[in-house]
Parts: sequence; structure tokens; C-alpha cells
Amino acid sequence: MTNKLAALTLSTALVALAVPAFAQSQGDWTVGLGVGYLDPKSDNGTLSNGASVEVDSDTRPIFTVEYFVRDNLGIELLAATPFSHDITLAGSIDGGTVKHLPPTLSLNYHFPTNSAWKPYVGAGINYTVFFDESSALGDLELDDSVGVSLQAGLDYMVTEKGAVRLNVRWFDIDSDVSLDGNDLGTAEIDPWLVGVSYVHRF
Repeated sequence: MTNKLAALTLSTALVALAVPAFAQSQGDWTVGLGVGYLDPKSDNGTLSNGASVEVDSDTRPIFTVEYFVRDNLGIELLAATPFSHDITLAGSIDGGTVKHLPPTLSLNYHFPTNSAWKPYVGAGINYTVFFDESSALGDLELDDSVGVSLQAGLDYMVTEKGAVRLNVRWFDIDSDVSLDGNDLGTAEIDPWLVGVSYVHRF
């Protein structure tokens, strides 16, 4: 997935260089509604008891609001309905389930183009809230996480104010795990989010 983000970032930059400039104006707002596939990395760490941790993927609706503080430069808030994940220990043991919300605040740069294709890149801060932890093994708890987030995306304008958006995000999410009050170690989730949305400019 690191290679995918690098390739998308490079391709967006090449598109931007290939066409004349066209600004997205200071004071504009955009609102996006779509669906996101969240895929944690394949190895999510090893607990203090030696058991490996695997967190599965999930797909949920996602929402974005962005305000352009300057031409082409926007502050964006990402929200979603709760993602739900099954946790597997040592490759086969049912470790339980957990839900989380990943609100993320990003600063995005939208490359000025004179084309219907409008690429952008962004970086920000993610705060992940874990809740509704459940496990047959005992009282499972995952601590909330704060980390960086990186993204690259591409809008295709279908009307003067509407666009279809494809983007890829990476989140640095590490959570301390406990069972019945006993510290088990850290789950390194670090997921990728692949999203498709409709974005409208106001």
C-alpha cells in the first residue's frame, strides 16, 4: 500500500504540471459523501503473552467537510459511521470485536488545473476512539489513539460544482490493549482507507 500512495501522489503531481492553472477559491466550502474501505496492515503486533494480533477490514459510509482558507488550500474534517473489526489472536483464536471512529483533521493542497481532473495531497492528525469492545476471553479494552494521517486524491468534475473523488489515506493508529485490567501490549493497526465519494462545492 505504501507503493500505491507513492504512485498516486506522483501521478497527481504529473497531472498538475501538465495543464495550466485554475484556482479553487478562498472561502469555498465542499461537502463529500461516499464509502470507505478500511484495511489494517497485515501484522498488527504481538501481545505480551506471545499471541499475534490480526484486525480485519471493514467498509462504511464516510463524510468530509472542507473549507478553503486560501486559493487551493483547504482544511478538511473526515468523519464516518463506526467501523467494526473482528480480532484474531495467534492466527485462529477469536479475540473479540471492537468498533472505532476515526475523525481526522487535514490540511490539503489542491493542484490548480484547467482540466476536469483535480488532484490533491494532504496531511493531518487523526484521533481514533475505540468502543464497544467485546471478547469471550474477558473484559477487553483498547485505548484511544492519536497519530498522523497522509492522503492523496483525485477529483473528476462532473458538473461545475460537483465531482467524483477517489482518494487513499494512511493512518498511524497504535492502541494499548488490556484484558481484565492486565496490560497485553500494543496493537499496531496503521490502516489504509480507500474512498470513493461525491463532493459538492458551495
